[in-house]
Amino acid sequence: MGKVRILIAKPGLDGHDRGAKVVARSLRDAGFEVIYTGLRQTPEAIVNTAIQEDVDAIGISILSGAHNTVFPAITGLLKEKGASDIVVFGGGVIPDEDIPFLLESGVAIIFTPGTSTEDVIKFVNEKITAKIH
Repeated sequence: MGKVRILIAKPGLDGHDRGAKVVARSLRDAGFEVIYTGLRQTPEAIVNTAIQEDVDAIGISILSGAHNTVFPAITGLLKEKGASDIVVFGGGVIPDEDIPFLLESGVAIIFTPGTSTEDVIKFVNEKITAKIH
């Protein structure tokens, strides 16, 4: 089997993508194939790109406060399109009290501010690489 493919996306009106780029670069440097969609993506565009690119995971970076809407929209669209095997993970400015709802909606993990890129790589290796190999 080939490299793990990961889509990194910035949904909504977020204009700050430094964190997303740091994570994307770290994952790439760790040997994963990374596709970065850029700023201001809709959940529909993210899911469509993920399916077209045949990714194993979607990493979402969100700072806008719309996480309780955006994450369920993405996981719902994946399920609707028969692609719920694509692992969704995320990070950004997300209050701790919102994390249980996001996990219940199908997000595998939420990385909070200050999480090391090593922790993100470890998650991908343990939860995604192991799943597809």
